[in-house]
Amino acid sequence: MRETNWNRRQLLRAAGAGLLAAGPASRALAEEVRLPFANGERPLVRYPGKRPMILQTARPPQLETPFAVFDEGAITPNDAFFVRYHLAGLPEEIDGDAHRIAVAGKVERPLSLSLADLKAFEPVEITAVNQCSGNSRGFSEPRVAGGQLGNGAMGNARWRGVPLRAVLERAGVRAGARQVTFGGLDQPVVEATPDFVKALDIDHARDGEVMLAYAMNGQDLPFLNGYPVRLVVPGHYGTYWVKHLDAVTVVDGVYDGFWMKSAYRIPANPCACTEPGAAPTATVPINRLPVRSFVTNLADGAAVAANRAAVLRGIAFDGGAGIAEVLVSGDGGRSWAGASLGPDLGRYAFRTWQASLTLPPGDHRVKVRAINRNGQSQPDAALWNPAGYLRNVVETTRLRAA
Repeated sequence: MRETNWNRRQLLRAAGAGLLAAGPASRALAEEVRLPFANGERPLVRYPGKRPMILQTARPPQLETPFAVFDEGAITPNDAFFVRYHLAGLPEEIDGDAHRIAVAGKVERPLSLSLADLKAFEPVEITAVNQCSGNSRGFSEPRVAGGQLGNGAMGNARWRGVPLRAVLERAGVRAGARQVTFGGLDQPVVEATPDFVKALDIDHARDGEVMLAYAMNGQDLPFLNGYPVRLVVPGHYGTYWVKHLDAVTVVDGVYDGFWMKSAYRIPANPCACTEPGAAPTATVPINRLPVRSFVTNLADGAAVAANRAAVLRGIAFDGGAGIAEVLVSGDGGRSWAGASLGPDLGRYAFRTWQASLTLPPGDHRVKVRAINRNGQSQPDAALWNPAGYLRNVVETTRLRAA
């Protein structure tokens, strides 16, 4: 699919006014979902290029993927991929042919790259999970500030583009470079709001996996997922995956803008956690994804036939070691059995799994736990931090066998 000119004025008018049912750009649907925590009622809405999604905020648009989508397969469809913006000043239209990415700063040869220029590089493809830092925040107890998301602010896609390393090599990084910063077309609507700029250490930026992606699952990036080019940072949280990328700047210091120095920080200790209500003594920028696993085909509270094998399906992923094993328990974690793993799409991707349980009549707490190739797993009890980040507790699905 080729779309060189995106116009979203109607979408922005509708979202800005909060009148999601008022125009063709986006519309509220009669249905709503109830996420499983306090004040979890959310409307379903339809935005251009998207199937019905769970609305978290309209300005800027924040859309959560309905969790049932993850049972469709390891690849999250473009029309169901979650949407997260930090700034409400979205570009009203983007001409893909006219778009340029400035590569500047501590480089020998500043560049202005078009989409055609990027496509002239040798392309690479990687399958990787993009997960919002606040995914699952709504389950935090005690509650924390921020978007009260369920488990749907994540997705797994095949990303195609150019290694950032190749672009930096063409520009010629000068000696003494320490970091690379990234900016996009979305802008603050209030002058006091800091622009959204993220940074990576120079060695990370040149690892050959960080990518300037222009395609997603074999198609141009959807507008709401970063058209025409976005940064892809495999294994790291989505805060680094800058959308509508237009600026790559090599710097000789540690970037101290708001979105690195103050926001998206986690406690600087091995568990990245504190006691509920306590502030951490020191913090570091959020970084790699922890191990996670979910049951996808049976919702919490579902009924299954007693004394007959019930099929369980699910997904597991981590920050790049790769999933080695998935275990399931039908008795609340007292005993565990191994699941069968699906195809390996790469160490940054969702790994599907399947198992069966035969449950006697009654209520049961089914648990799922993943173990990665480094031997890391998931905690039995949820860890807490003031931002509600990094949730990766062993998930429990309550089933009734009858």
